[in-house]
Amino acid sequence: MSWETVIGLEVHVQLSTNTKIFSNASTEFGSEQNSQANEIDLALPGTLPVLNKAALEYAIMFGLAIDAEINNESVFERKNYFYPDLPKGYQTTQLEKPIVGKGSVPITLSDGIIKNIGIHHAHLEEDAGKSLHSESHRDGYSLVDLNRAGTPLIEIVSEPDMRSAAEAVAFAKKLHSIVTAIGICDGDMSQGSMRFDVNISVRPAGSSEFGTRTETKNLNSFKFMEDAINLEVNRQIRVLEDGGKIMQETRLYNGVTKKSQSMRSKEEANDYRYFPCPDLLPVHVSKEFINNLKKDLPELPENKKNRYKEQYGLSEYDANGLTENFLFAKFFEDSMRLFDKPKLLANWILGDVSSKLNQANITLKDSLISPKHLVELLKRIEDKTISNKIAKEVFEEIFEGKGNADSIIKEKGLSQISDAKFLEELVSEVISDNPNMVEDYIKTDESKRKKKLGGFMGQVMQKSKGQANPQQASELLIKHLNDIID
Repeated sequence: MSWETVIGLEVHVQLSTNTKIFSNASTEFGSEQNSQANEIDLALPGTLPVLNKAALEYAIMFGLAIDAEINNESVFERKNYFYPDLPKGYQTTQLEKPIVGKGSVPITLSDGIIKNIGIHHAHLEEDAGKSLHSESHRDGYSLVDLNRAGTPLIEIVSEPDMRSAAEAVAFAKKLHSIVTAIGICDGDMSQGSMRFDVNISVRPAGSSEFGTRTETKNLNSFKFMEDAINLEVNRQIRVLEDGGKIMQETRLYNGVTKKSQSMRSKEEANDYRYFPCPDLLPVHVSKEFINNLKKDLPELPENKKNRYKEQYGLSEYDANGLTENFLFAKFFEDSMRLFDKPKLLANWILGDVSSKLNQANITLKDSLISPKHLVELLKRIEDKTISNKIAKEVFEEIFEGKGNADSIIKEKGLSQISDAKFLEELVSEVISDNPNMVEDYIKTDESKRKKKLGGFMGQVMQKSKGQANPQQASELLIKHLNDIID
């Protein structure tokens, strides 16, 4: 039997406010445990929450960025459940009247087709604390850090419009690019700034009815989300083909072991006994308030992508790669102010820079590479001081903070050799040392001889430690070989 996957996402976006959603406690990451939860976050008797205006503005900005409905009235409710990292015994959130209504987000599929993913709504809520469990089950204890409790979130709830892990990842990346571009979230998933709950079901291909769904919670990387989806889809298909039934449940995925496990049966909304929060009045926003936020909205990734294609002549691939990460986009634009070579810059940013960041598991803001560093290096390629191959070696040194391009080239003696006499002697030596390669070159059809040059060039570069000017060396090789043929 052929199966179709149905996926919907619930995305928790931590808003980059200085203080929490209902208190003046700091939201700074990495502070000493339990140092940033005050009496309001803990709902101590005699305290009253006050809505953070910046959190409200950020939520509306997101709604405007996806062309969603902005509700003029929204209401906060209490979601009642008991867990150690939820000190109030309830979460202040929104259900019936969220701040952001229906919208949509376009994603580009691998075949270039644009697909719109529906947004059901996005609502404001407070984050819970964090539970820290002992590694050994025999120890039997957990610790609770309440620094995160009360941090403002928007929860973005999609429609079940995605049909593969690839589509879900593309959608998640697009959301990440939007919230970081408009400045409402730093996007650092290692710090929990974005977390994904994935609702997954399968159904026979061609069926219009949804299957029973499971929810895999708290995925904090695109890779983990992709792996978790594929794992769960395969599990559900296996269960159904073996004659079993899918249980509606919440599951957890371990990115280290690449295994998932059942956590609990899936709750429904009525299990949480929602009711309007008596401590918070309904929120009313005027059209003027919304229009002022819309007027000041930063350039959106989709608009920036189209501008890069038109203004700089970049391909869809390059423009999309740069704009789906606001740090890459800023790095590119800062570099363009120093060096008007858009294609070359895009190649290096999306290639070598991105690769090194991934290897080091860091972001651009945490790296030692700067637009000035990269531009200085590329200028040395352009003026033929170094070859592309040597440039990659120099880049490694720059990335590790060992200096700029000029200082590294000078210190290591990496300047490209363009001395005609030296290259003549080097080429002659390579030809003299390889009579069999020369004979093979002569016997090869003239139209295919170009491919044979690689062997000669390899030895030239090896003998010159990669410093021979490749263009000059190639021209000399052709000349000397043609002289032999004549």
